[in-house]
Amino acid sequence: MLHWGFIGCGAVTEKKSGPAFSKVKESDVVAVMRRDGQKAEDYARRHGIGKWYDNADDLINDPAVNAIYVATPPGSHAEYAVAAMKAGKPVYVEKPMAASYEECLQINRVSRETGVPCFVAYYRRTLPYFLRVKQLMDDGLLGNISTVQIRFAIPPYKEDYHRESLPWRVKKDIAGAGYFYDLASHQFDLLDYLFGEITGVYGFTNNVGGLYEAEDSLTAAFCFKSGVTGSGSWSFVAPGNSRTDLIDIIGTKGKLSFATFDFAPILMDTAAGIQEFREENPENIQYYLVESIVNYLNGCGPEPVSTGISAARANWVMDKILES
Repeated sequence: MLHWGFIGCGAVTEKKSGPAFSKVKESDVVAVMRRDGQKAEDYARRHGIGKWYDNADDLINDPAVNAIYVATPPGSHAEYAVAAMKAGKPVYVEKPMAASYEECLQINRVSRETGVPCFVAYYRRTLPYFLRVKQLMDDGLLGNISTVQIRFAIPPYKEDYHRESLPWRVKKDIAGAGYFYDLASHQFDLLDYLFGEITGVYGFTNNVGGLYEAEDSLTAAFCFKSGVTGSGSWSFVAPGNSRTDLIDIIGTKGKLSFATFDFAPILMDTAAGIQEFREENPENIQYYLVESIVNYLNGCGPEPVSTGISAARANWVMDKILES
C-alpha cells in the first residue's frame, strides 16, 4: 500500500493529479505540505487528508509517508526529489523534471546511487488520445515518416501584463525559463515517446513582447536518432484572436495532425481520404500514469513509461534550444 505525501498542493493537484492518488487501488494520500500552512490545512481539509505541514523535511521524514509527489515549481524539484530519495521514498515529480538538464542529471544520479526510483508527470504517454496517434503510426498507415512539425502560438495571459506580480512561469529562477519550458516540455517528451531520442537540436530565441525577461518567441530544428527530422515554432505573444496548437507528422503515404493541449480531433490524411479520431480523457488527467506507478511500486505492474531517464531528455532538448 502506498501512502503519499504531497510537497506542494497548488492548482495542478486540485483535479489534474491529486484525486488520482486516492482513486487508484492500494494508494492514498496521508499528508500535504505547502509553505503557507493555512493553505496546506485548507487543501487537506477539503480533500479529506489527515496531516498538513509547512515544512518539506517534516513531510519527507513522516514515517506514515512512504512515497512523495513533488508538485512545486521546477526550481525546487531537484532539492525535494533528492531529499525524498535519500530518505528511501520513491518520488513522482511534476514536469518539467527540473529547472535545468544539469539538475535532472543530479536527480538521476541520486536515484541510481540510492536505488530509489523517480518518475515524472509526463502523463500524455498514457492517454488514449496519444496512444491512438502512436497506433496509427505503428500500423504503417503514414508510410515512412520524414518529418514532424510543431506549431504553437497563444496570446499573453492577463497576468503577463502585471510587471509587479508576474506569474512564476516566466521567472527563470523559479521556472527555469519562460512558458516554453513549461509547455514545450510536454511536446518534446511526447515526441521522444513517439520517435525516440532527439540527438541534434538548434534553436533561435527572442523576446518580442517585452512583458517579462524570459523568451517569448522561439524557433528550432531537431533530428532524432532514427533519422526523422523536425522543426517547431512557439509564440507566447500572439494576437488575442490567434491560437495555434498543432503537431503534423508527415510520412510518404499520409499526414497525421493533432494537438498537444486542446485535444482537437486527430486527423489522418491519406489516399483513402481524411479520417477523424476522437478519444476521451479520464476525469483526472494523470490517472493512468499514477495508476501505473502505484502498480509498479506495489509489485504488480511493469515499469511506468515516464521515468527520470526519459524525462531528462526533454530538458536536454529545451536547454540546447535556449543555449543556441
